[in-house]
Amino acid sequence: MKNQTTQLIRLQKIIAQGYDLSRRAAEKAILSGRVTVNGKTVSILGTKVNPKTDIVCVDGKTVELPKQYYYLAYYKPCGQLVTKHDPYGRETIWTMLPRWKPILNSAGRLDLNSEGLLILTNDGSLINALTHPRHAIRKVYEVRIKGVPNESKIKRLQNGIKLAEGLTKPAKVKVIDKQKNSTVLEIIIEEGKKRQIRRMCQAIGHSVIALKRIAVGNITLGNMSPGQSRQLTNKEIEGLMKLTI
Repeated sequence: MKNQTTQLIRLQKIIAQGYDLSRRAAEKAILSGRVTVNGKTVSILGTKVNPKTDIVCVDGKTVELPKQYYYLAYYKPCGQLVTKHDPYGRETIWTMLPRWKPILNSAGRLDLNSEGLLILTNDGSLINALTHPRHAIRKVYEVRIKGVPNESKIKRLQNGIKLAEGLTKPAKVKVIDKQKNSTVLEIIIEEGKKRQIRRMCQAIGHSVIALKRIAVGNITLGNMSPGQSRQLTNKEIEGLMKLTI
């Protein structure tokens, strides 16, 4: 009886792991009646199923858990979109990774004109954990901005910037290099509002010239080059898992 209980998994978790949906989107799919278990519509959150014996479908498509999990670090160059489908035919990260397009998804995004580290995986639970605000995953950015901000403006970045959706959490900000018309900052945040770094810098009057993400949690770019990918080591994967517990 004990073994049978341990096999049961929450329905929304199975959908997030085996289908291209976030945990929140999986919950919405359940509540809206798009999910069936063994042919019957299930619209109650928290329903537990056995992934080995129960047939789960979303919009009529069977959800299957991956037989093997993959974890990649990818150095996204500027000019690539982080999307599976672009109606305008622009280059995406999957242009460089065609083998992985049907298998992996990105844990977070970088905008078109930004570069740096992305974590790609088919582990839906890890993607949800890395992108959920409650885990406060550390992200490190190297940012070149126009002009030279004074100490007061740096303090504003550190203490929090008021954006349309609310005040940003305190950030760690360090000046790396100063030139006549630009400054390089290292900015460390533990949240991921849309285009957050660019908007924070714009709010203090210094627009971003170049933005590169150099670390997510315990994973770093290291000596990777733009367009390059590598599989994470077991130690790196274990470190990510610990961060999201």
